Amino acid sequence: MRSTRLPGKVLLEAAGKSMLDHLMERLAYATSLTAALVATSEEPVDDPIAALCDARGIPVFRGSELDVLDRYHRAAAQFRLDVVVRITADCPLADPRLIDRMVRLFLAHPSQYDLVTNRHPLTFPDGLDCDVMSAEGLAEAWRHATTPPQREHTIPYFWEAGLRVYNVEDPARGFWRYRWTLDYWEDYLLLRRIFEALYQPGRLVTTDEIIAFLEAHPDVAALNAQHLPAHD
Repeated sequence: MRSTRLPGKVLLEAAGKSMLDHLMERLAYATSLTAALVATSEEPVDDPIAALCDARGIPVFRGSELDVLDRYHRAAAQFRLDVVVRITADCPLADPRLIDRMVRLFLAHPSQYDLVTNRHPLTFPDGLDCDVMSAEGLAEAWRHATTPPQREHTIPYFWEAGLRVYNVEDPARGFWRYRWTLDYWEDYLLLRRIFEALYQPGRLVTTDEIIAFLEAHPDVAALNAQHLPAHD
């Protein structure tokens, strides 16, 4: 709730639902997941997030606001998780099919990878970020990560410490064309238009459908174009 660029962003609404509601609904389509929970901070400013979770019956863990790695580790321990899938709440268009693909890849190589990610480097549209790791790997990062970015962003320790990281890449390189994360007001305007045009209760809107919509409506795609990464 205390986002500096867009305060309260995960509770902003589109098509009658908060962004967090949309995210949790989309995660329910991921068949590889046995549970989805929210790990928010213990600060009073995040009480509305906890209240929403309580109202929806969503398991919630509350921990450190700034040491997010500690929050993740303690949440995994409290809920006795074996494998942890990290999705940030500012990614309301998270792709459950991509999540399933990455979880199955991780599970198929239990002794080969410490982390399966799609953020090293980023190639998928920003907003489809996903990290899959064992609770043991998360605990190792928790024990040894020391720098503020490693503690705040949870995952950088894995590649900075030379752990075994596999990166899933998007052959279409959508990162340079599409931005579906929620950091700025312009991002919200785009996400709201997507949900209002495509969302239907009980039906998964696929990544391909979202891309087709944006291709057919370049005015919508342009809403947050100023925040796309610069590239040659």
